[in-house]
Amino acid sequence: MLVEGAERTEDEAERTANAQARSASSFQRLSRATFVGGIALTAALFAVGGWQRRWIADDGLIVLRTVRNLLAGYGPVFNMDERVETNTSTAWTYIVWFFSWLTQARLEYVVLGIALTLSVAAMVFAMLGTARLWGGTKSALLLPAGALVYIAVPPARDYATSGLESGLVICWLGALWWLMLRWAQAERVRFAGLFGLVFFAGLAPLIRPEMTLVGALALLMIFFAPLPETRFRPIVLRVGIVAAAGLVPLSYQIWRMGYYGLPYPNTAVAKDAGGAKWSQGFTYLWDLVGPYFLWIPLLVLLIGGVVAARATDAPATSDKSAAAEGRLRRFSAWLRSPAAVVALVLVSGFLLTVYALRVGGDFMHGRMLLPQLFLLLLPVAVIPLRLPAGGLRAANWSFAVILIAWLGTLGWALFASGTTAIKTGTKISSSGIVDERVYYVLNTGHDHPIRASDYLDYPRIRAMVNNIQETPNGGLLLNSPSFMFWYIAPPPQPIPDGGAGHTVYFLNLGMTSMNVPLDVRVIDQMGLAYPLAAHTERLVDGRIGHDKNLYPDWVVVDAGMVDRKPWMPWYLDEKWVTQARTAMSCPDTQALLVSSRDPLTFERFRHNLRNALSFAKYRIDRVPKYEIERCGLVDPFPQPPN
Repeated sequence: MLVEGAERTEDEAERTANAQARSASSFQRLSRATFVGGIALTAALFAVGGWQRRWIADDGLIVLRTVRNLLAGYGPVFNMDERVETNTSTAWTYIVWFFSWLTQARLEYVVLGIALTLSVAAMVFAMLGTARLWGGTKSALLLPAGALVYIAVPPARDYATSGLESGLVICWLGALWWLMLRWAQAERVRFAGLFGLVFFAGLAPLIRPEMTLVGALALLMIFFAPLPETRFRPIVLRVGIVAAAGLVPLSYQIWRMGYYGLPYPNTAVAKDAGGAKWSQGFTYLWDLVGPYFLWIPLLVLLIGGVVAARATDAPATSDKSAAAEGRLRRFSAWLRSPAAVVALVLVSGFLLTVYALRVGGDFMHGRMLLPQLFLLLLPVAVIPLRLPAGGLRAANWSFAVILIAWLGTLGWALFASGTTAIKTGTKISSSGIVDERVYYVLNTGHDHPIRASDYLDYPRIRAMVNNIQETPNGGLLLNSPSFMFWYIAPPPQPIPDGGAGHTVYFLNLGMTSMNVPLDVRVIDQMGLAYPLAAHTERLVDGRIGHDKNLYPDWVVVDAGMVDRKPWMPWYLDEKWVTQARTAMSCPDTQALLVSSRDPLTFERFRHNLRNALSFAKYRIDRVPKYEIERCGLVDPFPQPPN
């Protein structure tokens, strides 16, 4: 009897163990299916949302003008006769160029496809990385949360295409997040994997200049964290880390300074990225946070993330911390941990937000805060819902908090996804911030302005093309109050064979430059593609991102056009033009201009490399008379003595 009872007990224990194993296996399959389904659903929603709002911005077309010059063999320039870096993201320019060269497809469609693909890939990387943070699918349902918040914000879907580098930036951030967590959780760091990671992090300044902050913090973590055990000495490994991280960006930086004569893209000079406009920055922040009540999901997911972290047993990484002795060694060991990676993205998001506030944000609704939002949401891109061992009836308070946080996030996402924040249409509000996509949709009359030809229906652009065709001798095109024609300053006689060439002076560089041949020079008052305008002083109360405005009198002189009435447009002043001619003779201004206009010889490259920093700091006064005084020149129209 005792034997039979013992056998029954063993059978019952075995059946219980088998049932528990089957239950655990079923739960793991359910969790894996939930996670994979969540990624697929989030990626699909973002892809569909981005496609429904597909467009190419005027600034996106600026990138394509440079790509056209690259494909034509003129180099990475905006105008054939001037070495100016008009694209903020170096990597984006060359990625678009490569796939354009590879596919030979229409540029607008190439950039549209790349942007949308990278935007969707960013969500996948973000969710895969956060799944590793929470320990995978073995013990919890990983539900999409922060990823849904991001894609629900309308600007995120607007800039999933747009032709700008927004998709590349968040894709790089998402991939870096995933790679850093793999490194932090690895039992044994492989030599090749380590150097691949530092090389990827080192690309930060080429992705976008302000991403240097994120890349630098990541590299510092890796540099001071415990190194893998190899036959190489630690100092050799650390030198190798610096070399691998700095190889590409440092090489490009040397080339940039010698080729362009600047230490950063010309866009940073034109927008004075080092200037401070705190008040406008907070206006820009509220312009994104306020209409969507974005603080609600951020607060809810913060609470949910903290509760989930307290209820989660951190996955083992290695025994490195146990072997550490002393504060310094413990801190070094902590640097290679998931907690440190979380701190990296949160601190980076906060510091980049502060930087955006300082420079005044941007004129495009939400765009300049999207990377920051993405960074802050990374630790909760998915959120773990751990079912209690006793089933739903045994649910504890942490389970309830996380479930409520997730349901609240879903409800907010449904609300935010259909919200229209800016309703001014074709008008620009007093804040200077505009819903860029809607603005161009309404001004062109196209639901999806993608091709450059779609922008022919933007005011003045078709007239510009017609006026160029009607003036084969060339001239300077200046926009008029009418949408139907441009003022044209003709070139002086004698006209060379084939004409003297055209110069277009207009703010919207993308739509103008992509609708004219490459031999038509296109420059702007703000200076994105025009160094003379870029190096003027910033207007104190100008619209953010448009707070430089060079008078056209300078351009008449610079373009070599007729500077006398009645051939010169009626509203220009002969006196101002004459003073502009004198002001442009300033030796420092001439040195600046020849840095990008002289043929690129070794001596020119070396001179630019040595003087790039001083060129970047150089500023002129946009009023010719005051510029003459600043430079110490003789005014051709001196003031009579009092």
